[in-house]
Amino acid sequence: MGDVDPLQRGSDATLVARASDGDVLAFEALTRRHGPLMRVYAEQVLGSTIESDDVVQEAFLTGWRKLPDLEDPARFRAWMLQITTRKALDRLRRRRHHDDLGDVEAPADATGSPERIVEHRLQFDALLTALDRLPLDQRRCWLLRETAGYSYQQIADELELPTSTVRGLLARARRFLAAEMEGWR
Repeated sequence: MGDVDPLQRGSDATLVARASDGDVLAFEALTRRHGPLMRVYAEQVLGSTIESDDVVQEAFLTGWRKLPDLEDPARFRAWMLQITTRKALDRLRRRRHHDDLGDVEAPADATGSPERIVEHRLQFDALLTALDRLPLDQRRCWLLRETAGYSYQQIADELELPTSTVRGLLARARRFLAAEMEGWR
């Protein structure tokens, strides 16, 4: 029983305070604690395990550099999920601008016309633009629900919000996105 690392028992706030002072082992404990959730979340957003590992690594590097900017150390997990969300969306944006025809493994679907492909791409771009305009908490709730498949309770637990607040944020996000995407119906 004496083999348990005392850092693993520390609260996020304590570990963040130590990591902010340059304690690499404290930050490592935070990455081990929250990395698996971030990896699953990034994989759901990106649809790629390989890319999700890269996104999580980039998010932790950004988190390490910006750790002094974190106002509430107890909200480290939510803050890191926010960084992960941004990194994943950036990756999606880069991916759509750099499609390489040489990487296509299967021939294009014969029923998919070029016009339909362009329409889907434009619709996706419009959705990303609309998501960027959502307030942060609404965007995070919507992404966790619609891309990661979280339940209302899981979102509430993850973002440390009451379930009723999550429901309200999701309702507002859905109304906003429905209005923004009206032209695409």
